[in-house]
Order: sequence, then structure tokens, then C-alpha cells
Amino acid sequence: MRHLRSLLADTTPLQTPAYRRLWVAGIVTVIGAQLTVVAVPLQVYSLTRSSAYVGLTGVFALVPLIVFGLWGGALADAVDRRTLLLVSTVGIGVTSLAFWAQAVAGVDNVWLVLVLLAVQTAFFGINQPTRSAIIPRLLPFDQVAAANALNMSVFQLGAIVGPVLAGVALGFTSLSTLYLVDTVLLLATLHAVLRLPALPPTVLGRKAGLREVLDGFRYLAGHTVLLASFVVDVIAMVAGMPRALFPEMAVQSFGAPEDGGTVLGLLFAGIGIGALAGGVFSGRLPGVARQGVAVVVAIAVWGLCMVGFGLAAGAGVLWLAVAFLAVGGAADTVSAVYRSTILLQAANDDVRGRLQGVFTVVVAGGPRLGDVTHGASAALVGTTAAAAGGGVLVVVGVVVAALAMPAFVRYRVVSRAGG
Repeated sequence: MRHLRSLLADTTPLQTPAYRRLWVAGIVTVIGAQLTVVAVPLQVYSLTRSSAYVGLTGVFALVPLIVFGLWGGALADAVDRRTLLLVSTVGIGVTSLAFWAQAVAGVDNVWLVLVLLAVQTAFFGINQPTRSAIIPRLLPFDQVAAANALNMSVFQLGAIVGPVLAGVALGFTSLSTLYLVDTVLLLATLHAVLRLPALPPTVLGRKAGLREVLDGFRYLAGHTVLLASFVVDVIAMVAGMPRALFPEMAVQSFGAPEDGGTVLGLLFAGIGIGALAGGVFSGRLPGVARQGVAVVVAIAVWGLCMVGFGLAAGAGVLWLAVAFLAVGGAADTVSAVYRSTILLQAANDDVRGRLQGVFTVVVAGGPRLGDVTHGASAALVGTTAAAAGGGVLVVVGVVVAALAMPAFVRYRVVSRAGG
């Protein structure tokens, strides 16, 4: 029993009231955000009956995420982070309310929906790096890894529960209700942010312009360990994220109906289920000092799982394919926890916001580039070769990166006080 308890997530950070309020609020607000994630493409499709317009949601979301993710990180290093978190949270809430208003009013304008999506994503781009950058200011140094594991668990829970709830709710209520529920649930986070202490910048008088954004990239380029944490994640996501293949695999490999049905749902849920399990059973993660090695091993496991997934799909064995996705999702959680911890612990506080901005862009943009590479590869060599071959490239790529940047493999966290 004691051994099992040691495997469960370390909840020590929840003893800090400010962090606990943010974390608890995050449970409901992440689920609410997923309702909007489902509602937006659904509304776009219902207005246009065109998958091309639905594809535009990716463009309208990615561009502001890149621009405001980077700028938001610079802002987080220049102004009080509590104030910035408050403004961006209100902005997200107001745009959610606007989504609800246009749906209730029956405006039926697809461009209005896309513009609202872009505006909300811009506020999210500011909010996310700020939220991450405050963790070392709220918690002791040695609790940062545990806090990141807890945050990952909440995100994955929302990614699984939110879409399921949306699907169930749409059976008896309107799409506009999803937007309204998201808006109401955001009030929990707003309350938690209002109760945060002041979090002024550690370097006064700093600006948040293009020069400061570029300074963040220069800082990153000069610190091999931090740079490597981004490089290996790009390798894992661009070469090894096969989700663009799921619709075709559901039909061609597993004999599902044209809409994919339950099979498609299982494929999309596989990685999330494993990632959630990885967060729940993350109790041993904070005790690992060789975090660079842990990231390399976790990404190699991710790559091997994608090889297994591709081969299992080629053989038409659904349960084995989903199992490989789940194990890969757990490995991805381990990688994400350590990469985010390295960024927060190895970087100076006056650049944490900008580095978290880059982190937000890479984490969100990498899988979208993976969609492009896998879609193109499948058109040339088929889905099985695209998925399995991508996994092989991940393993080769992460080994090459480790050899090219040995400082990352040698990186060892040293416990210290403060942040």
C-alpha cells in the first residue's frame, strides 16, 4: 500500500493556498475550455458545410498564438504577473461571452466566429506563459516538478472529459449553451487570480517590445540545456504525432464507418488516457535529478510506441494500437513535466515569461506541423509507413540531438531555496 501511494502524484504543492486555488479552478475551467474547442469547429461546419472552412480555424488560432504567445511572455517579464493574468483571464471570458451572444442571436457569420477565435487565442497566448511563469514564485524550488505534473493531469483530464461532455450535452441542448458554460466556469479561475499576491517583475523598467522578445531567443540560444529541451520536443511532435492519420486509419485499417464512429474516438482518446495516467502516477517524477536523461528516454519511448502503433494499425489490431498510443501518452507526460520543470528551474526569473511564451508556441505548434508532415507522408507511402516511420525518425532524431548536445544529457537538477 505504501509503495502504491509513492507512485501517486505528489500533492505537496497543494498545501500552498495560492497554488491550490489556481489548480482547483483549473479543473473546471479546462473542461469548460474544451467545450468551446468542440463548439467552434462544429459551428463553423454547420454554417458552411465545408471542411476547408473548419481547417481555417487552425490558421486563425495558430497565428495569434505565435504572435501573442511570444509577446505575452515578454509582457510577463515586464509587468506584474498577477495583473497580466487577470487582464488575460477577463479577455478570455469576454470572448467566450461573445461566442455565446452571437450563437444565441443567430448571427450566422462564419467570419465573426473565426475572428472571435483569433481574439480569444490571443488572450490565451498571453495568459498561458504568464500562468506558467508564476509557479516558481508561488512554490519552493523543489516542488516545481510536482506542480507541473499536477498541472498536466488537469489538462489531460479536461482534454478527455470536456469533449465527452460536449458530445453528451449536444444531445439535449444547443451549441450556444456550451459557450455559456465555458464563460461561467471561467469565473472560478478569475476568483483564484484575484486572490493571488502581487507578482511584480524582478527587473524594473523592462519593456516588452520586439527587442525583448529577441533577447529571450538570444538567452535561449546561449543556454544549451534550455535550447535542447525545445529541440527534442519539436522532434517528437513533428516526426511522431500521428493524429492526422486517425480518420483514415479508423476506416481503412479498422473497418469503421465513414464518420469513424467509436473507433475514431478511441484513437483520439488513446494518447490522452495514457497522459492522464502518467500524471496521476507521477509520484516518483520529482525525485529524479537527471532530468535531461529522463526527457531523452521518455521521447525515445514515445517514438517506439508510435512505431508499434503504426504496425498494430497495419495489422488491424485496434486494442494493441490504442495501447501503444496510451503508453506513448504516458511517456509524453513524463517528457512534458521535465521539460517544463527545466525551463522554470534552470532559467532566471526575469526571462521565464519569454521562455514560457516560446514553450507555449512550440507545444501548440509542434503537433500542427506534425499533422502536415504525417498527412503528406501518408499520401506518399500510406498510413502504416507514415506512423511507424515517424516513430523511427523520433528515436533517431532524439539520439542525434542527445549526442550533439551532451550538456542536456548531463543536466542534473540541484535543489536550492527560492526561485
